[in-house]
Amino acid sequence: MLPYLVQSKEHARVLRKAMTDAELKLWRMIRKKQMNGLQFYRQKPLGTYIADFYCPARKIVIEVDGGQHYEEKKIKKDEERSKYLQEKLGLKVLRFTNLDVLQNLEGVVEKIMQEVGETPINKSPSIPLFQRGRGEGGRGKSKEKGGRRREGEGIKGEGEGRGVERILSL
Repeated sequence: MLPYLVQSKEHARVLRKAMTDAELKLWRMIRKKQMNGLQFYRQKPLGTYIADFYCPARKIVIEVDGGQHYEEKKIKKDEERSKYLQEKLGLKVLRFTNLDVLQNLEGVVEKIMQEVGETPINKSPSIPLFQRGRGEGGRGKSKEKGGRRREGEGIKGEGEGRGVERILSL
């Protein structure tokens, strides 16, 4: 885990509740591992800053800059921020304007895809969380010694006429 200022955590929570329209629009495209199975965090404290979006698997920060970032003073601060994130934390920084996101979301997503890489990360865990038994979908099969279900033992709620099936995916 990368270092961050503890006091930044509460401020990040506040920022998550007050995202700009552009940030919300981009967040809808990258949240819930929609982009190549990669996890992104929003308003993530990193070092002495809070990044708009952060992907730890690819070490990428995405910043969405509003109009205030066009002022000379803000441009310098953004350059310092990017330099810190790149040199001190080893992160790659992608910057987009609010207009980029609002008017050309496809282009922004395409650029992010190029940076994170087309190849999805390995989504399957090294140790399977659940293995189905042999036979008809694995239901009602044995759970003998070693953690397997015994004949007749089912998942709670199975076969109780509720019409609900428990689905587990890896």
